[in-house]
Parts: sequence; C-alpha cells; structure tokens
Amino acid sequence: MDVVLAFAAALVSLRLAADLIRRWRKRRTPELIAWGASLAAFAAASGALAWAAAAGWDDRAFRAYYLFGGLLTAPLLGAGSLLRARVSLAAPVVLVYVGLAIGVAVAVPIDPAVKGSGIPDAAAHLVFFPARALALVGNVTGTLTAVVVALTGIRRRPVGNSLIVGGVVAAAVGSAFAGLGAGGGAVFTIVAAGLLYAGFVSPR
Repeated sequence: MDVVLAFAAALVSLRLAADLIRRWRKRRTPELIAWGASLAAFAAASGALAWAAAAGWDDRAFRAYYLFGGLLTAPLLGAGSLLRARVSLAAPVVLVYVGLAIGVAVAVPIDPAVKGSGIPDAAAHLVFFPARALALVGNVTGTLTAVVVALTGIRRRPVGNSLIVGGVVAAAVGSAFAGLGAGGGAVFTIVAAGLLYAGFVSPR
C-alpha cells in the first residue's frame, strides 16, 4: 500500500506541475514556472518514496528524496510567491540556490550508508553543514515567505491565498508525521499538492 500511495502522490503532483507549466507557456508569468517546479519537486520526492518503499532505502533513493523533498520544494514555493508579489530578484537567487542544492545533494558524504524500510532520519546520516543547514535555511525561508506573502494579500485574493496557506500547513504536518511511513507521507503530499495547485490557479 505504501508503494501505491507514494506512486499516486508522484503522479498527482506531476500532473498538477505539468498543468502549471502549460499555463506558464500561455501567460509567461514567472510565478507559474516556479510553482510548477515546486510541484515537480514534490513529484520527484514522492517517486523516491515509492522507489524506497518497493526496493528498500539506499543512498541513491535517499539522495533523491533529500534533494527534491528536503532541499527544493519549499524554496521554489517561496520563490513563486515572491515572483507573484513582483520581487524579480527572487528568480536569480532561487536559480543559484537550486544549483547549490543539487551540488550538495550529489556530493555530500552519507555516513553510515542508508538501508532499511523506514524513512531515514537525515540527522543520522548527514553532518549538519552543509546539507542539513542548507535544508533548514531553505525550508524555513521558503515556507515563511509563502505564508507571509499569502497572508499579506489575503484580502485581495482570499480564496487562493487561503488555499496556499492550507497547502503549506498540510505539507508541514506531513513532514512532522514522517513516522507514519511512505504511505502516510504520500497522503499529506497529495492533499498539500492539491491545495497548493488550487491556490495557485484560483482567480479570487
């Protein structure tokens, strides 16, 4: 069941990401590409969960899960919110961050090697700097940015911004309850992706 739920979360997130990219191709509004990339990262992290649930955790699955779920999703979400608020500097900053995150996820040593069936605790396998420190800064900054921008504009766009806040909360709850396993995390991912997508495209 964990494999099925994680795979479903990957498919749902990827489908929603593709629709945002399609909308971006028509409108060329920069926030849509950032939000689409955020949901694509959701999809890739869920794909890593499905892989690990089916074949067991190893260093490769852990690196993919940590990169897309731990390092990229929230910062891309926050960048989209800033671009929506017309903060153009967010684009080059997030591009530099993404490059740094990829480099860290690929090169950082994992010790001891990851194995087993449960979602690994990053603190047990990665030193604090740079991998965990980068994830902490990226997640806190991205999440707070998305929430603050949404709350600031909630009078102007009450439905969409409320849905975005709800999606952020669902994602945070899913991370807090990682002990539920891949299936439990996947359920929260589906809920979060659905709420975020609805908030991104809502006209109100």
